[in-house]
Amino acid sequence: MSSPVSLGIDLGTSELKAILLDERGGVLAHAGARLTVSRRHSGWSEQNPEDWWQACLRALDQLRLDQPEAFSRVVCIGLSGQMHGAVLLGNDDRVLYPAILWDDSRAIAQAETLGRDYPGFAEITGSLPMAGLTAPKLLWLQQHEPQIFSAIDCVLSPKDYLRLRLSGERISEVSDAAGTLWLDVANRGWFEPMVRATGLRLSQMPTLVEGAAASAYLCHTAATRLGLPPGLVIAGGGGDNPVAAVGIGAINAGDGFITLGTSAAIVAITDHAAGNPANAVHSFCHALPNRWYTMGAMLAGASCLRWVTRLTGFTDEQALLDQVQATLPIERTVPLSNPLFLPYLAGERTPHNDPLLRGGFMNLGHDCTPAMLAYAVMEGVGFGLLDALQAVQYAGATVQACALVGGGARSEYWAQLLANILEREIYTLQGSELSACIGAAKLGFVASGQGAHLLQAGMPAKKRYLPDPSQRAALHARYRKFQGLISAAKALHD
Repeated sequence: MSSPVSLGIDLGTSELKAILLDERGGVLAHAGARLTVSRRHSGWSEQNPEDWWQACLRALDQLRLDQPEAFSRVVCIGLSGQMHGAVLLGNDDRVLYPAILWDDSRAIAQAETLGRDYPGFAEITGSLPMAGLTAPKLLWLQQHEPQIFSAIDCVLSPKDYLRLRLSGERISEVSDAAGTLWLDVANRGWFEPMVRATGLRLSQMPTLVEGAAASAYLCHTAATRLGLPPGLVIAGGGGDNPVAAVGIGAINAGDGFITLGTSAAIVAITDHAAGNPANAVHSFCHALPNRWYTMGAMLAGASCLRWVTRLTGFTDEQALLDQVQATLPIERTVPLSNPLFLPYLAGERTPHNDPLLRGGFMNLGHDCTPAMLAYAVMEGVGFGLLDALQAVQYAGATVQACALVGGGARSEYWAQLLANILEREIYTLQGSELSACIGAAKLGFVASGQGAHLLQAGMPAKKRYLPDPSQRAALHARYRKFQGLISAAKALHD
């Protein structure tokens, strides 16, 4: 009998990725399809769900072309995706409005209203109301697009729209639902009072399952288009962060990791719901039963480095990083006079919960070079993660050595700088750029009744970075200066 293969699909903001995973946890092939974001107005961020489906078809067609034999052995499907998005469906499953994404800030006033009118809900939903979460976006639609709102029959998270196209079923799971603000996070079920507070009914919420459960089955129409047999089991899956945690083996209390992608986050796995809403620390459901995670989130991470690369006219980030290493070697202490950077290019969540907060440089002089600016950007993101780390620890989570995943993990300089700033061992992983796809494929195997042993398997460490004690005093001094700038940045929009 031929060995089974799981298809893992991860719907990101900038790219959809897909892999074929064998029963030993080996990646047989991977493919991707780029996506674009529409920003029709300042602070808006949208995508067309049909573009996600077309990207999915392109990626899966590429896998079938590259590895036809392995593709023919697919027995299950797992899904992962960007969280907090709102996909609005009519009663015929037609998309009524562009999907409003996680970094859309149009619902600031509505988030403030929910927080003011329902102050006790945050302890149940695991988060303060924030413009980036799903529920305030629906309140905005009720107020600004009443005709669209009245036609809504169901609200899905982004990756659940792919499940709809694959199976015809409107189903979500608890880890993605935890990011909507409509979930009772501790009890892993819809919290009807918050659903009603945004003008909706429970009947407009999708059915919930656990991430490793069988949620639906590949329908005949999709199977024919993809060249797969109908009836393949589709796992519940999960949001990108919890599914990436499954991919790297972060499934037990005390495990932790840092994501450094477009946004950034520090994540600590717990065996109970442990949030700190007052400091904008999230408590979300993990993609596995009886597990949760506490998260401090930044809205801009490695995207800050991309931004300063464009700003300084460098061809790519690596060229700028080479300049940083040449002029500011990581083993050398950076003086207090070097520029400082506030990394709030898209507002901030943990611990400030301020979508209007904006970034900036301070302490610039005629002698400033692109390398000095790039260092300040990486350090500023590190200081933002230190803010988040402290808030997560205050919530009661334990954070020890951390895996570093995401595009920023490609920079050894940045990894060492984070180890120095956070005073934690940081380690990178082989293949971590596919961690969410791998986690999704693992969940697919479990949902099909096999591959449970893969959940305990992590990824091999690529390199370990230990804090450099000689940098401690200088970084502490620079961090205090960094903290002193935040009140001034807040005052600019008060």
